[in-house]
Parts: sequence; C-alpha cells; structure tokens
Amino acid sequence: MAGLLNLIAVIVIFGVVLWLIDTFIPMPPSIKSLLNVLVLIILVIYILQFFGLIKTILPMIKIIK
Repeated sequence: MAGLLNLIAVIVIFGVVLWLIDTFIPMPPSIKSLLNVLVLIILVIYILQFFGLIKTILPMIKIIK
C-alpha cells in the first residue's frame, strides 16, 4: 500500500513541477514540448518498473516510507 501511495505522490509531484515550469518559465514551444515528452517517458518507465513489467532502469524514489 505504501508503494502505491509513493507512486501516486511521485506522479503528482512530477505533474506539479512540470506545470510550474511550463507556466512560469518562458521558453520556446518546441523546448516546452520536448520537456513534456521527456517527463512523460520518465513517468511511463517509472510506472512500468513499479509494476514489474520492465527491469530497473531508474532508481525508485521513496517519498512515503
């Protein structure tokens, strides 16, 4: 249960940070799109690792113990 809460917390934190960057940091639309795609790919890899569908590529982040 704590692992699932940790996964949800990581997704929410990534989303809020990405929203803050997109909203408050001026950048060209192409770089903004690239950043959004990069964050999406990282989150998909993180979710696949969590459910054991792929081997560990990224270290698991522990927010909730």
